[in-house]
Parts: sequence; C-alpha cells; structure tokens
Amino acid sequence: MSATTPVRDDRPAGAATGWRTVLRPARPADARVVAELVRPYSERRILIAKDLIAYFEDIQEFTVAESAGAPDGPGSEDVGTIIGCGALHVMWDDIAEVRTLAVRKDYLHRGVGSAILTELLERARALGLRRVFCLTFEVDFFAAHGFHPIWGTPVGMDTFAEMVRSHDDGVAEFLDLARVKPNTLGNTRMLIEL
Repeated sequence: MSATTPVRDDRPAGAATGWRTVLRPARPADARVVAELVRPYSERRILIAKDLIAYFEDIQEFTVAESAGAPDGPGSEDVGTIIGCGALHVMWDDIAEVRTLAVRKDYLHRGVGSAILTELLERARALGLRRVFCLTFEVDFFAAHGFHPIWGTPVGMDTFAEMVRSHDDGVAEFLDLARVKPNTLGNTRMLIEL
C-alpha cells in the first residue's frame, strides 16, 4: 500500500457518490483521530472502548482512509481528513484478527469500510497468514467479503494454552474466555480462509 493508493467509488449511475478515498498506514500522529473516530462506536458498545495509550501502542496495526474529495469539487473541505480506520492484529503464526473497523458516519455506505477491509486482508496474505478472524455485529458486511460464522475457538489445545497467557482483551475474546463475556454478547464470531 502506498501513501497514494486511491480507491474510487464506481458504483452505477444513481448510486455512485463520486467520492475518492486514499488508504495509508496509520502514523502515531493519527492516534487521537482514530480514537475519536472509534468513540461513537464504543459508546454504543459496537467496538471495545480503549484508552488513548492503546491506540498509540497499536498504531502500526492500523490502516486509515483519508477523503480525497470528489472529482467535481464538492467535499474539498474533507480532503486529507481521516474518515475510516481498521487494524490487523496478528494472533498466532497463521491467524490474525480484523479489529476496530470504523467509518465516519457521514461516509457510511460509500465503500470506505470495504476498501479498508480489503487492504487488511491483503496485508494478512502478504504476512503469510492463512486465516483472519473477526468478532462483529456486522455479519452481512463481513459475509459479503467471504467471512463465515464459526463456533468455538479455531486453534488447537497447544496454541490455546499459549494464547491464554496474553493480556490482550481481543485475544481473550477470540478464545471466548469468561472474563470478557460481557463485551461479546450479541457478537458473531467469523472467520475467512485466505
């Protein structure tokens, strides 16, 4: 992914918005913006609330989407503004989790989330990972990208025994540990094989 990877909305006439998006790796200077972008989702318990320090610690996992405006000029006030984000967290030698996929409300249904997810899956492939997990309320969105619901934890007992030592809440959710059950109620566990 380059700093100028454009993603254009080319839906058929009548559905096209004409908006363009640039995807890039997140930088430490983006951590506060990412936290603010995620805040409305965490307030509604769609995403896990995190302290600002967690975004700084994990910023290298994030891809952000910036608005590149529209070809005919509208939206120029948003050019360069972060309008979406998502993270890929490696959990073991063959599996990662898509985390913190969020899009600014006024940019929903414009392909921003799909572009970010596609980029994260490409990054997983480049890392040699075979599977990507997510825990989500947005089942239809992830299913449209090839994810399918799963039950249980898709790792062997030896791997489970190692992963249970992690202090990361996302790993605990992946393992379906009792201490994080209140965070996961109503979510669907999904997986894609790459």
